[in-house]
Amino acid sequence: MTSPAPATADRHPEWQYLDLMRHIWEHGDKRKDRTGVGTRSVFGTMLRFDLGDDRVPLLTTKHVFWKAAAREMLWFLTGSTNIRPLLQDGVRIWSDWPLKKYRQASGEDIAQEDFEQRVIEDAAFAKNWGELGPVYGKQWVDWPTYEYGPDGKYQKGPGINQVAQVVESLKTNPGSRRHIIEGWNVAELDRMALPPCHKTYQFHVAGEGADARLNCLLYQRSCDVALGLPFNLFGAALLTRMMAAQTGMKPGELVWSGGDTHLYLNHTELVQAQLAREPEGAPRLALTQVPPSIFDYAFEDIEVRDYHPQGVLRAPVAV
Repeated sequence: MTSPAPATADRHPEWQYLDLMRHIWEHGDKRKDRTGVGTRSVFGTMLRFDLGDDRVPLLTTKHVFWKAAAREMLWFLTGSTNIRPLLQDGVRIWSDWPLKKYRQASGEDIAQEDFEQRVIEDAAFAKNWGELGPVYGKQWVDWPTYEYGPDGKYQKGPGINQVAQVVESLKTNPGSRRHIIEGWNVAELDRMALPPCHKTYQFHVAGEGADARLNCLLYQRSCDVALGLPFNLFGAALLTRMMAAQTGMKPGELVWSGGDTHLYLNHTELVQAQLAREPEGAPRLALTQVPPSIFDYAFEDIEVRDYHPQGVLRAPVAV
């Protein structure tokens, strides 16, 4: 498909998102999918957002729970693969997968709220049932390696911290075309609760010295446009802002690229309601400090200003 028209001085950048949503809903192919819900889908899409002057692609045509998205991104950077820290911060977006696994294994028709409370209160239960496998953050900061041992067998080697490597390479070799954080570890996909959807982040430096700008391209193999994409855009913008701060650069452009870009068939009410709205306002994202490393950011360091979204729009998550 042709990518939505980019933002201009007189066109709100959020229209790109709404144009994409409308195109998928009106022209997307109906497809069966893993969840059994069914989708309307297009393949190969792109959105572009200017991150200069603290701009952030935070949707205004519905309320985006950016605090949950921010806490999720900080959780990724810890390398954690357990939902317990998220639940302790009130973030429930990853509960569906371990809950489904627990219900199937135990036969207990436990309510989601009760399951989450047990994960929070019982460390042993959380260890057994709150694990997601080697998802996102594990690959980002501890990509597994194996070394050939003296006995002729392979043994586990030191993990690779891709995020730290990219921060360093941006500082020392900004012109490189290898500033990449990759989540798609083929050898471990079958151990993940959900293989990474937002799988590849590539960074690019434009300009030099004090004028250097950090751009990011996020490639997403599979994208739930109604529920997932608003989170993904904010998360990628936040990561880019933190990377820029750590490397002394100005934030540049966020380029988002989707493979299978879809809307679920049971999201009709959300889609129709959101397409009836018009974007307004200009939310801003600020980092209140630059800590010693990208792994030292706290939620309190993230500030969103001038965000006045329209009402909440809800739809079921396809698991």
